[in-house]
Amino acid sequence: MKLALQFAMPAELHALPGARDLAPIDTVSGVPFYEVAPGLLACCGGVSKVNAAMAAEILCLRFGVECILNAGVAGCATDLPIGQIVVASEFVQHDVDTTAVGDPIGLVSTVNRVEFPTWEPERCVELLRRQGVSAVTGRVATGDWFAVRGDRSRWIADTFRPTLVEMEGGAIAQVCLRNNVRFAAVKSVSDHLFSEKQAEEYFDFGQALESLGAVVLPLARQLQEVEE
Repeated sequence: MKLALQFAMPAELHALPGARDLAPIDTVSGVPFYEVAPGLLACCGGVSKVNAAMAAEILCLRFGVECILNAGVAGCATDLPIGQIVVASEFVQHDVDTTAVGDPIGLVSTVNRVEFPTWEPERCVELLRRQGVSAVTGRVATGDWFAVRGDRSRWIADTFRPTLVEMEGGAIAQVCLRNNVRFAAVKSVSDHLFSEKQAEEYFDFGQALESLGAVVLPLARQLQEVEE
């Protein structure tokens, strides 16, 4: 299976062994693409939904990938520990609101759905556990807002019941759906939305990156071997 890794930030890509020294093999629309292992492409698409969607579309159309594995750090709306690996079971987009015309909250028009399931999350968890990695599944809420402690985060938590909140995965899931490309996502907890120490946690997320960097390549290699 032709698989590619999609990150938002260079720091997430650089968490992979040896990735910091790689030069791009191509740059398309300002997005750098790297070969992080033989036959394995990766990119840093940028932060937020539009950047993520654009990079995912390039992976689908220019590079012809059959699966995108989105990897990164994310804020936690529950009490999972820093560095906990979470395989996304589904994505929602918390900043989509057309309720004024009668739609349910979070409904994404054109594709007309609220939830964007990922590809075989339980299989991904099992593959990680075979590596000795503690991994769980959970819903992830995506939106163009860096989630911080306050009323808006509480509303997101109460409305969508996510395990994690971040800024890219839901957009990538939507692009993959429209291109009939498999989509999986693995996240590492970087901070806690409702903690008084959230800012301190986020700006010192070395542990989250270390946990992420240790699991992404082994998981990607195993997924590449999955038969159709």
